[in-house]
Amino acid sequence: MTPFLLALIGPTAVGKTAISLPLAEALGAEIISVDSRQVYRYLDVGADKISPEVRRRIPHHLIDVVDPDEPFSAADFVARTTDAVERIRRRGRTPLLVGGTPFYYAALAERTLTPDLPRDWNLRAHLEEEAQKEGREALYRRLAERDPDYAGRIHPHDLRRVVRGLEILELSGKPPTQIYREGGRKEGAFALSYLGLTRPREELYQGITRRATAQFAAGFPEEVEMLLRRGYDPRCPALQGFGYRELVRYHRGECTLEDALAGDIAATKAFSRRQMTWFRKFTPVLWYDLSVEEEEEALRHMVDLCRQRMEDGTT
Repeated sequence: MTPFLLALIGPTAVGKTAISLPLAEALGAEIISVDSRQVYRYLDVGADKISPEVRRRIPHHLIDVVDPDEPFSAADFVARTTDAVERIRRRGRTPLLVGGTPFYYAALAERTLTPDLPRDWNLRAHLEEEAQKEGREALYRRLAERDPDYAGRIHPHDLRRVVRGLEILELSGKPPTQIYREGGRKEGAFALSYLGLTRPREELYQGITRRATAQFAAGFPEEVEMLLRRGYDPRCPALQGFGYRELVRYHRGECTLEDALAGDIAATKAFSRRQMTWFRKFTPVLWYDLSVEEEEEALRHMVDLCRQRMEDGTT
């Protein structure tokens, strides 16, 4: 039987951290972070990481595991999470997944492609330069001509995925769609039982604005300046996320700090919409609307439910 794992999901700024810490303490759990930014070292303020003091009290896994210029794939996440789950359970404790990166959950729980696809950072940089000169649409048209199926699944302005598709084409000589088809799929290592947090969109947007403003006041611009001063290329994976890429532009003199903050907020709001599009497809999920239900009441219900499932041997 595929082992079950508990997972706490929801869009960014919904309040997952505030619920996850007392939930983990009540269940005797250790938290596995499901966050594509928290895996990177030195991304502390912008990635909204849990403080070292809290992490000493409640162990967290998959935080600070790679340097900012190292790629970290969904396959890497699955391998490290599988190892963390085994170690946590050997200690007689409960693994609890917490975070808002949908494709990490999909890789862990669903039939997900994990082929070892080729990478070339120089080629990627060249393609990104072409996009700046010719426009993103030109690269998208090139991709659509050679792999219309792959191009049809992504937005023409999703430069990262357009460049990745062209990179695979150039290095392998095959369309990504063909490689994925030939590579096959494999069953996920776990079946996930989801607890979901949600709020009305306007409440989420207000929370996103408050958090981004607080991050900028708490040293986010200085964090990005430090990363650039250490020699990390602005094109490296860690600096491609919202907030970081806007602050790179600020430090290059390409926009004001106010523009960077506004860009971060807008990009984070767009990301929260994409998260919910993904999460609505997840199953089974028990959703808690925190605009209707008090956090303490939601927490009590979660604790009772999780304990029941643990007693039943379903997690």
